[in-house]
Amino acid sequence: MATALKNLDDYSTASFADMSDKKFGLVVAEWHKDITDALSNGAIETLLKHGAKKENIFRNTVPGSFELTLGAQFLAQHEEIDAVICIGVVIKGDTKHDDYINHAVANGLTNVSLKYNKPVSFGLVTTNNLEQALDRAGGKHGNKGVEAAAAVIHMLSF
Repeated sequence: MATALKNLDDYSTASFADMSDKKFGLVVAEWHKDITDALSNGAIETLLKHGAKKENIFRNTVPGSFELTLGAQFLAQHEEIDAVICIGVVIKGDTKHDDYINHAVANGLTNVSLKYNKPVSFGLVTTNNLEQALDRAGGKHGNKGVEAAAAVIHMLSF
């Protein structure tokens, strides 16, 4: 979705079910910690807003966005975890590292979701520069963490 066309904080709750008995795993990359903390806070606030209990939200960190896939798998393999939210930031640099990381994470998280038959959200901010990342971490385009949490709530309500 092009965030210039839609704010990341805008979502429909029409089909949302009660989340009070669900358990959520968050995997948060430490790289660009100031941004990933804002994204993680947005995700947690969204879960709580829709009935999740604080004690049923488990936040874990990984070094960077590339490690989100294995972190998601570690959480998804636990029967008591109902959904996993992955939070990270990849900013385009002078090399093509962003293409490789973004592609690997997208494919890896899809595979984890299918392997464990659980929602695994792609809360990865992929931008050209730091300003764009900040705009998606509670700035003018909303918060990608909110969108990632809303996505798993929607899928758990499916």
